[in-house]
Amino acid sequence: MHKVAIVGRPNVGKSSLFNRLIGRREAVVADFPGVTRDAKEGLMMYHNHRITLIDTGGLWSGDEWEEAIREKAEWAMEGAQAVIFVLDPREGLSAADYEVADWLRKLGKPVIVVANKIDSQKHEIYLAELWGLGFGDPVAISAEHARGLDELLDRVMTHLPEDTEDVPDIAPIRISLIGRPNVGKSSLLNAITQSDRAIVADQPGTTRDSLDVEWDYGGQRFVLVDTAGIRKKPDTAIEDYAIQRSEAAIARSDVIWLVLNANDMGDHELKLANLAYDSGKPVIVVVNKWDLVPDADLKSTEKDLNQKLHHISFAPRVYTSAINDYGIHDMLAEAMKLYEKWQSRVPTSELNRWLEVWQMRQAVPNFHGKKLKLYFMTQVETAPPTFAIFCNRADFVTRAYEGFLQNRIREDLQLAGVPVRLKWKEKGPYKRGKKGEKDDEE
Repeated sequence: MHKVAIVGRPNVGKSSLFNRLIGRREAVVADFPGVTRDAKEGLMMYHNHRITLIDTGGLWSGDEWEEAIREKAEWAMEGAQAVIFVLDPREGLSAADYEVADWLRKLGKPVIVVANKIDSQKHEIYLAELWGLGFGDPVAISAEHARGLDELLDRVMTHLPEDTEDVPDIAPIRISLIGRPNVGKSSLLNAITQSDRAIVADQPGTTRDSLDVEWDYGGQRFVLVDTAGIRKKPDTAIEDYAIQRSEAAIARSDVIWLVLNANDMGDHELKLANLAYDSGKPVIVVVNKWDLVPDADLKSTEKDLNQKLHHISFAPRVYTSAINDYGIHDMLAEAMKLYEKWQSRVPTSELNRWLEVWQMRQAVPNFHGKKLKLYFMTQVETAPPTFAIFCNRADFVTRAYEGFLQNRIREDLQLAGVPVRLKWKEKGPYKRGKKGEKDDEE
């Protein structure tokens, strides 16, 4: 796979170009600098070439994140076959632009100078100054209006070797790390990948956008998604948008790691648990910073967690420490196991044998002498496993009985830890048509 990095000073349009090239709004874009801090990866195809495109934070920003952002940009340069150096010539070259240019010359990578925000030919007069950087003919583009992108990619292709790599047939498992700010999501990601892939700091809100990292464990490919911390009430517009990006990352995931701080858990964690629960994805509760719990408090802390998370008691729990790598392998092994269950399908004949057994174990609801009758059961979807149960009256199904069936499905059909959805369909003399259908989700 080829690797191309996008660099430049803050607010020149790097993330806009990144989004345009990969064909979706993957990186947060705003009108002020400092939004992107980590190096964000995205996959694109061009002329049968698979390219890993990397969006980096604004270099020489002059703020507290400058050194950390430069370190992540240097990581992005490792193995990169070409570098896209983005500038905003309409503002003129700044001292930071010259600093970035000097830094690139020392790295010795092929550099393509890109003049962004050139919306029409009349703006191309601003390109003359860019020749002085010493990287050759600049490419005029407008990321916002998709102008000049083919010329840019053709220039990039001149620096890429022939693509002979076979495309893997097995899709990776996408796992999102969610949690409130400063619970250690980025530290866990770094511990798993054995790198400093994500910026880590003591202050909350360090991660501003979801960060995708490809990883291989035991022959299984993963895409690990570090999301921005989800606050109760976002303080800024960028935090509000980051929350939306986190929710979008959850929707695209196969498995969710709900990361909690073992020493600091409140009502907000319950809302995050509901968010994960409602997504229909397998959820693994990751209790981080377990090494900071005193030995004398281990049992009481675990009891408190059981009480607060009783409504997702079916979700497996892993106790971890990003500092000493405790529990890290358990996170991945549990994710692989749940993903397989989440995709599984149960034969209809087996379902109906169990349906008879479950009705013998627990009497069906009875309303004024009229009993709920369960006729037939079949699986209609996977991921998550969804079952249709045909009955005489969907309105006779109580929450307690539905919960009983869901628990039996998990335990008796080896689907422990996986969300289960039930759809109730009426048939027979009491069938009420479309109004008689009742879909219940867990």
